[in-house]
Amino acid sequence: MRMIWGLWRWRRNPLRRRTDLVEAWAALVAASLILLVAPAVGWMSGSLAHGALMKAAREQRAERHPLSATVLKVLPHPPIDSDPETASARDAQRRVLARWTGPDGSRHEGPLAARPDADPGERFRIWTDDHGRPVGRPLDAATATTHAVLAGIGAAAGTVIVVDGARRLVVWRLMRRRYVQWDIAWARAGQDWGRADADS
Repeated sequence: MRMIWGLWRWRRNPLRRRTDLVEAWAALVAASLILLVAPAVGWMSGSLAHGALMKAAREQRAERHPLSATVLKVLPHPPIDSDPETASARDAQRRVLARWTGPDGSRHEGPLAARPDADPGERFRIWTDDHGRPVGRPLDAATATTHAVLAGIGAAAGTVIVVDGARRLVVWRLMRRRYVQWDIAWARAGQDWGRADADS
């Protein structure tokens, strides 16, 4: 609103310089782009990201299978780490030696991450590929949607930053031009400065 008022204010002002009008128009164009283009870019980016993530989630659900593994024995904890982030991740899981049968009927045995209270003989769920190799849990629809929304917000914010940066560059160039014009005007006025007959 301030930009529109600035443009209206300079419409017939006798003190208006050409750079003032350009600055007001630059602000109006930037505001229009921020209000119209940034949301459109955000929506398009979010939609494209959502489509790609949902496709990846469908592919992962088709390629990954939930199975039950049996704990054979609990493995010892690795040496204590002083890093609190690593320590909290380590305490949230327990390394166990487990046995499981893959979707193709193959038998597997190896170390896996289980719940902290897992005991020998206990069964827990894991995800494997078609050959029974352990893989991560497939991407779910809620996580895909969240990532898509964040991608859209990021794209819209990036558009706002680019548009505002371009506006600031235009204003900076206009200010430099004004300073050059002022220096020239002062240099001209300086020749007659202080003389009583300067206006005669």
